[in-house]
Amino acid sequence: MTSTTNVCPHSNLTLEPSVHASTAGFQWSSAQKRAAAVTSQGKVVSSSSNPSVIVPSPTSFPGPLVLPEDDLALDPKYPAQSLRAWVRLKERNKVTEQRKTIYVADPPEVNIDSIRSWSQPMKESVTPEPQTQEVIDYLAAFYHGIPVKKLPIKLAYTNWDTPSKSKSKNPRHIGLDIGTECVGIRTRASRDLFSQQLNLDDLLDGAISLLPDDAYALLLLVSHDIYENEEDDFACGRAYGGSRVAVVSTARYNPVLDIEQNVEREHAWPASHCEAYVQSCCTDSEAESSSTRKKRKIQKTVEHAVSALAAQRALPSLKGSLSSNALSGLWLARVCRTASHELGHCFGIDHCVYYACAMQGTASLAEDARQPPYICPVDLAKVLQCSNTTAEARYRTLLDFCERERLQDVHHFAAFAAWIRSTLESG
Repeated sequence: MTSTTNVCPHSNLTLEPSVHASTAGFQWSSAQKRAAAVTSQGKVVSSSSNPSVIVPSPTSFPGPLVLPEDDLALDPKYPAQSLRAWVRLKERNKVTEQRKTIYVADPPEVNIDSIRSWSQPMKESVTPEPQTQEVIDYLAAFYHGIPVKKLPIKLAYTNWDTPSKSKSKNPRHIGLDIGTECVGIRTRASRDLFSQQLNLDDLLDGAISLLPDDAYALLLLVSHDIYENEEDDFACGRAYGGSRVAVVSTARYNPVLDIEQNVEREHAWPASHCEAYVQSCCTDSEAESSSTRKKRKIQKTVEHAVSALAAQRALPSLKGSLSSNALSGLWLARVCRTASHELGHCFGIDHCVYYACAMQGTASLAEDARQPPYICPVDLAKVLQCSNTTAEARYRTLLDFCERERLQDVHHFAAFAAWIRSTLESG
């Protein structure tokens, strides 16, 4: 039986950045500036004179949380990218008829006995890893209007040095066989949860060599833990936007590692804006200052957030034991969110500072879990311009994915489905 002891009721939501935001030096842009950011002119135009202009209500989407050690707390002056700035971006690659397909590559097969265990965490896990086809289906819905296909090339890790030359049990380099060539991938010992890691930059170089002629972008999924430079403990993904390639590792998103990585399941999205939780994450003095504010209860104006919370709470508590299907679905949800984020960079979309948004930057796995799967109105306008579709068609395709029978007991997708339904109903 699932325990519900000490389950947070999430009775109040905070719709603005936390009290820590001002301490960190982050200033949330005004409602006027957020509304202007959605327009191609860079200014608010009366919706009565131009009904195609989207002027979001300031309470339709909550602001970024900006909790201690969050990405915006560490870099509070990160520049905003409005729709107008994105359109005028000279480095942005445009979708064309000749180059419009997103390809997703399966995690490479392992042809070296000595490294077969590298992708397995040191803690035992029996949760099934996300399937590439489900990631493809999600991305096809998220970027509705743009073809998303599996890369028809089987990749494999192989020896870089001949066995006679490599005396180490854990070679410093392995090869990534991409069919036409073998790319060298640096390796190193992991600092915590895995035995070895692969170098992200080398994997990205391999991805660049894989780009088909008709590809707009390529996403390479990897099962191994990865690192970008010697200062990093690990990385989860990265995009070379100008080169139209991205790499996402599934390794750290395994729910079996949540406790070790301080990932809060109960206050993952959509409960991440729970006022009690936000206050608890801030320092004692900040929390005391915040408690003197007028409490912002859940309002009708954010009923889609209320619907998402209700859908999540209708399922067994995230503090209890979840089914294998729910855990594998949670793993899939995390990979899908990061995959959609990294591909967003390939479209020239920068990190979002306007709202809590799937395009926000993240500084930790804990923050990653708090980010929503949806994109804010500013980034939605960019995606719609790339994909030549409508917001309604995109939302309905995403809803179809979230309502799949296999995902019905997965908290994240049930909540996202409820959020989408409420958004569609509100027009």
